[in-house]
Amino acid sequence: MSCLGSVQQKVPCLFVTQVKEEPSTKRERQPFKVLATEMVTQKALDADIHNAIPTEKVDGTCCYVTTYKGQPYLWARLDRKPNKQAEKRFKRFLYSTDNSKGFTWDIEEDFKPVPECWIPVKAIDHYNGKPFPDENGHIPGWVPVEKNSKQYCWHTSVVDYESDLGLVLKHHPEESGLLEISPVPLSGLSEQTLELIGTNVNANPYGLGSKKHPVHLLVPHGAFQIKTPPALNHNDLLSWFSGCDEGKIEGIVWHCNNGYLIKLHRHHLGLTWPIVDPHLTSQPVVVTFNGAKHDYNFESKTLFNYFSKVDGQRFNSLRDILWDL
Repeated sequence: MSCLGSVQQKVPCLFVTQVKEEPSTKRERQPFKVLATEMVTQKALDADIHNAIPTEKVDGTCCYVTTYKGQPYLWARLDRKPNKQAEKRFKRFLYSTDNSKGFTWDIEEDFKPVPECWIPVKAIDHYNGKPFPDENGHIPGWVPVEKNSKQYCWHTSVVDYESDLGLVLKHHPEESGLLEISPVPLSGLSEQTLELIGTNVNANPYGLGSKKHPVHLLVPHGAFQIKTPPALNHNDLLSWFSGCDEGKIEGIVWHCNNGYLIKLHRHHLGLTWPIVDPHLTSQPVVVTFNGAKHDYNFESKTLFNYFSKVDGQRFNSLRDILWDL
């Protein structure tokens, strides 16, 4: 399955940002907002942002597919963070200089332990052969999602390692305006990053499933290209997000020709998220399992088993997918 850029590092904003001292609408108890100015960053211009591919920023948790135990596995995001003492030192340094450059880290002593199977993201900087923290003092990375993991139980619901399948939401390949839920070989998703969305992820902005019967899906990054993107200026983007059906999304991620990713979140423009009727829920969706229900023996109380039984069924919206095990 083809993909655009892979998310292997923190994605920078399209615009130069500024901090405003008032309560955040994005994060509870955060006493400030990070807002976009009207100036496009030099990094975006250098990446030829005007010729980049704009895609919907989907609200979920980031995942990665790569090899573990000799086969394709889904990996969950896990950032290695500093311990309390190192975090205090780092915050004091930031307060005095307003910049993380020049801060000295002891990689061996300053960070909390992570599982032995943890790996850093590909794009992380290295120093003396070891992954180096980003400007936030974190070392972004991944851990494999084991089949019976309780911590990552929502991740495990969208993979079937015995069948080498992931449960993917994407555009229907032939019918415009139609979404499709289908099983995709994990081997075909290898080295891609995806977004896990659903009932128990980020307060479920798309209204999938229910507490009793949760529904989760994988969305490959770059899967939903924007058909009528706005011009790359502050006013046009603000108007597009606030007054256009296609603009009822969390944000935009531009996939540049050099592999860079650039983003813009609604919050950068002072707009709220989540919203009542996001664009993703306004589109019909079809379940396409084809021969999967015959070729595989899915466990009974799984999403794979449910969707295989409703192969070919259409729903008016993702919110209409309600199931009873």
